[in-house]
Amino acid sequence: MSRVLFALLVMVVVASCGSKDTRAPRNLDNACAILKEKPHFKSAFTKTRRKWGVPVHVQMAVLYQESKFIADARTPHKYALGILPMGRQSSAYGYAQALDGTWDQYRRETRNRGAKRDNIKDASDFMGWYFNESRDRNGVSLHDARAQYLNYHDGHTGYARGTYRNKAWLLRVADDVASRSAMYQAQLKSCSRIW
Repeated sequence: MSRVLFALLVMVVVASCGSKDTRAPRNLDNACAILKEKPHFKSAFTKTRRKWGVPVHVQMAVLYQESKFIADARTPHKYALGILPMGRQSSAYGYAQALDGTWDQYRRETRNRGAKRDNIKDASDFMGWYFNESRDRNGVSLHDARAQYLNYHDGHTGYARGTYRNKAWLLRVADDVASRSAMYQAQLKSCSRIW
């Protein structure tokens, strides 16, 4: 085998080893299937439940809504005149779709300076931290997926002011998050052998 071909083969093998699986799980409507396909999700969600008290089904429902469990999810581009790209709609990125400023605050307050938004363990831990802030600031139960999502979307100050009340579309989405959370909770009870 020639040196060039051998070098090319080595580069392909090394590149494939370093690639990261950023794809969504195949069956987004089945919590058990998600955890079976992505076992590292299970350990991340369990660690967050133990550390922050946020139920796994609540974490999963919000992550589904935010990114469909896609590690490198981003908001869509904005366009001027319908054709000229003007950047992204926001700085939201990763599994939890955390904004730059909120993510920086999380890293400072938790002293988790190396946290990455496209890492499920960090994204799950971020949600645990944020949901606890929602509980402490706005009295929202960690088990209340709907109210936690409204805090998550509109921010703690926005939620306290009730900004979500004038957003019918957001209230529908929050209801969907609550329904998915209940569905995931029932499914997780049925697959306790992997849980």
